Amino acid sequence: MDVIQETAAMQQRCLALRKAGKTISFVPTMGYLHSGHLSLLQEGRKRGDVLVLSIFVNPTQFGPNEDLDSYPQSLEKDLDLARSVGVDLVWTPLPKQVYPDGYSTYVNVERLTEVLCGASRPDHFRGVTTVVCKLFNVVQPTVALFGQKDFQQLTVIRRMVADLNIPVEIAGLPIIREGDGLAMSSRNVYLSVDQRQQALVLSQAIATAQQLARGGESDPSEILTLLRKMIEAMPDARVDYLQICHQYTLQDQQQVDADSVLLLAVFIGKTRLIDNSFLL
Repeated sequence: MDVIQETAAMQQRCLALRKAGKTISFVPTMGYLHSGHLSLLQEGRKRGDVLVLSIFVNPTQFGPNEDLDSYPQSLEKDLDLARSVGVDLVWTPLPKQVYPDGYSTYVNVERLTEVLCGASRPDHFRGVTTVVCKLFNVVQPTVALFGQKDFQQLTVIRRMVADLNIPVEIAGLPIIREGDGLAMSSRNVYLSVDQRQQALVLSQAIATAQQLARGGESDPSEILTLLRKMIEAMPDARVDYLQICHQYTLQDQQQVDADSVLLLAVFIGKTRLIDNSFLL
């Protein structure tokens, strides 16, 4: 496994691989790898001749009062995990290599980024789409793999790729959960023991919503009212958003149907957790 830091060197390596007829599977991450990331890498190993991982904590997707400075990092552990699943190339750029002095170009996807996480994190998705576009330009992937836990992010990236004619397949893989149902996230490490227990209310709310929808409840407001009561019963919980949206437009659904996705963001103490699921 080769580890490359310089952007130009990484791009040259990947361009040479594509010129040689190799297909590239790519998993972009911010590091602190867990089983969810490994599931993407394992699938990527099957889908391409060369498996590439990027580890980059992207500063442009963090707001001024968010956790950029404290975001968990474990490069050596990440590299060991990458080797264990057969990664061929790891790109670990520094911020100044991705955003050099004078950088002033950004990618902005409209509408899809103005709701849900975009409503409470107004510049977040501009940072995500910009860095992902740059990563694609450097790595030249045939397929890029993302987790469905970040459902809005996946939807936005698919829109960007379609709108800008970027020649890469976007694959969304299922959420990987802990044994008790909590969606795996690098930010779970922030939770205290008690908060970790309270955080289970997210997956419990999803299960309740699915039970209601599959039992015939088609009014989103009825489902959301019950879920909010469930979540707010936790002493450290604060709802950021709790919505049932159309899977493609991310607009609120007026009736639960096969396109309906429950999306929620909840603070447990100071830790913001997201989760989602189709209801039918």
